[in-house]
Amino acid sequence: MKDRRKDIQDRINKRRKMSEKRLSGSWTQIDNEGHYGFETTAYEGTSEKEHPLFKKEYFYFKALASLCLFLLIAVIFKHPSAKLDDTRSFVNETMNQEFQFATVSNWYEDKFGKPIAFLPEDTSSTTENEGLTNQYALPASGKIAESFESNGEGVIMETDADSRVKVMTEGVVIFAGSKDDLGKTVVIQHSDKSESWYGHLGSIDVKLYENVKKGKEIGEVTASDDGTKGTFYLAIKKDDKFIDPKKVIPFE
Repeated sequence: MKDRRKDIQDRINKRRKMSEKRLSGSWTQIDNEGHYGFETTAYEGTSEKEHPLFKKEYFYFKALASLCLFLLIAVIFKHPSAKLDDTRSFVNETMNQEFQFATVSNWYEDKFGKPIAFLPEDTSSTTENEGLTNQYALPASGKIAESFESNGEGVIMETDADSRVKVMTEGVVIFAGSKDDLGKTVVIQHSDKSESWYGHLGSIDVKLYENVKKGKEIGEVTASDDGTKGTFYLAIKKDDKFIDPKKVIPFE
């Protein structure tokens, strides 16, 4: 019995000496052996695993690449050489392009379904003509008081004094505020990359980057001085050009 105990103690001492030579990350259960008097398996320490969705090497590389690109563009715009004019024009054009929120939103829903809703979904939008969601609908009942030919961008609609303006087709609000010559204006971007503009509004009831469905009320028309009628501006922009709304909307 003494010989066996001595043999175990010798092996423990030998393993303790070996452990002192190992890397700092290795570890053993020698204390358990010495305390309980039996042999346990020694485990080599391994480096801590990285998160599968995050690798710091890639992060550092992307950060460095972004910094280099930023510095390169800064040099291009600061350098007076005429040879860089084409490059500067390309960068300006790229940066001024509007992000296609509606297109990306539709793509996301097609691939992954609707995202988690953090706000209550609006149930007031119309559900008529569901099969025609890609077509424009009249935003408010009325008549054209100023034609597209008059200004080359949109039309002025004349309505009842208390009329509400509705979305012609679903999209994303990319502007909600005041514009020169249009007053209170809402611009909605649609999945086909077109835009619908609603100006001269008396009030705005939507927020920037809000997803709006067809028939959603976005504001109220501006009432005339005598309060007998209302007006608002309507325009449709496609491929960076304004088109006559009469070509795509069934006016009464």
